[in-house]
Amino acid sequence: VIMAIASTRPVLRLAENCMKAVASIGGGGVVAWWFSILTLGPLLGSFITEPAGMTISALLLAKQFYQRKPSLRFAYATIGLLFVNVSVGGTLTHFAAPPVLMVAGKWGWTTPFMFQHFGWHSMLGIVLANITYYLVFRAEFKKLWGANSSAAVDPVHWNDRDEPVPLWVSIGHLLFLGWSVLTAHQPALLIGGFLFFLAFYEVTADYQGAFSLRSPMLVGFFLGGLVVHGGLQAWWIGPVLGSLTELPMMLGATILTAFNDNAAITYLATLVPNLSEGLKHAVVAGAVTGGGLTVIANAPNPAGQAILSRYFPNGVSPLGLLLGALPGTVVVGLCLYLLK
Repeated sequence: VIMAIASTRPVLRLAENCMKAVASIGGGGVVAWWFSILTLGPLLGSFITEPAGMTISALLLAKQFYQRKPSLRFAYATIGLLFVNVSVGGTLTHFAAPPVLMVAGKWGWTTPFMFQHFGWHSMLGIVLANITYYLVFRAEFKKLWGANSSAAVDPVHWNDRDEPVPLWVSIGHLLFLGWSVLTAHQPALLIGGFLFFLAFYEVTADYQGAFSLRSPMLVGFFLGGLVVHGGLQAWWIGPVLGSLTELPMMLGATILTAFNDNAAITYLATLVPNLSEGLKHAVVAGAVTGGGLTVIANAPNPAGQAILSRYFPNGVSPLGLLLGALPGTVVVGLCLYLLK
């Protein structure tokens, strides 16, 4: 329900306008847009959900960066950094990132807890990672400065019209989004609010894009499958995770995430009885840190790949993505571990 509301045109246009305002502070050039998209977009994922944050960030990168035809090395670095930032950027709240969502209820983690123990560390890590990549590629930014970025972008449902969305419509969507977050564990109120939202959507259809429940339902079934089938893995995952200390736990979670969705890693950790607070932090930190290393490491990554793959000669190479994401992974991982 939260994903469905967050992916609507009014919410996404509001997020786009926020990034545009930040980019305008820096002059509205390619560097300003690059920093704005790769910083604010992933952080907005904590409020409009990671898949929605990934979608709008990838669309804006396509328009403001990739159409300027950066070098292949720079292109892989940027998509890798985007995947890493989106993975850790969803940790400001307890409801937006699938790996956090899988543990928040079981371990009693709330949004204030997430911001205190993960959120500001992630924000610092994202900023430092962006600065690191900028320093490495600053010479290439100069080549892109005068490049043309006016070519048409393939139309997407929420972005195929340019007329503004009235403020009252956007506020209405935000109120329904907030209600869904507050009532997430009370199905009668959650579904009731969603039905009222659908009525509001129909009334304001002139300002809406296409509405689809397919992606949210697929994510919901995936997470539900983890709960149903993951419990059968407790016999071996419990002893393994229970025997690790904090640093090996974080490194192990980071590596395993590259071959499994990070939500699977954190859910399996909830099956371990009497896990210490330090180990809980380590496994979640490792899972979100490794979320950009491969396409399958984080649920929103396939959406970003689908939008940006046309800018790579033979599609997004797994090795290229790994190398592009690795420096950012190290930077945010150090922030999450050293500042805990």
